[in-house]
Amino acid sequence: MNAKDISIIDRLIDPNFVDHAPMPGQDPGIEGMRGLIQMFFSAFPDIKVTTDHLVAEGDMVVGYQTTEGTHQGELMGIPATGKKVSITEMHMVRIANGKAVEHWGLAASMTMM
Repeated sequence: MNAKDISIIDRLIDPNFVDHAPMPGQDPGIEGMRGLIQMFFSAFPDIKVTTDHLVAEGDMVVGYQTTEGTHQGELMGIPATGKKVSITEMHMVRIANGKAVEHWGLAASMTMM
């Protein structure tokens, strides 16, 4: 992911964004999301996220996704393995003024390990 790609974060995420379910070591706020996305694109350059189910009510959106990719770069201190991974995730996001302001999420990340 290059600087041009990462700029989409500013259009989608509020500067005061709060992540209620950060990854270990993730910085808070929008900077944490930038770092998280960059980390995953570096570790899985062929990453593909498929939205399996999407539900919206009021200012809340919930998505159930399948994330797949090939582990080709370091991920949280784990060297590249070359193995394909597939994990399921569920994310709930509160939207205000067209941007994400809060996030809660669960991932079957142990399946990735």
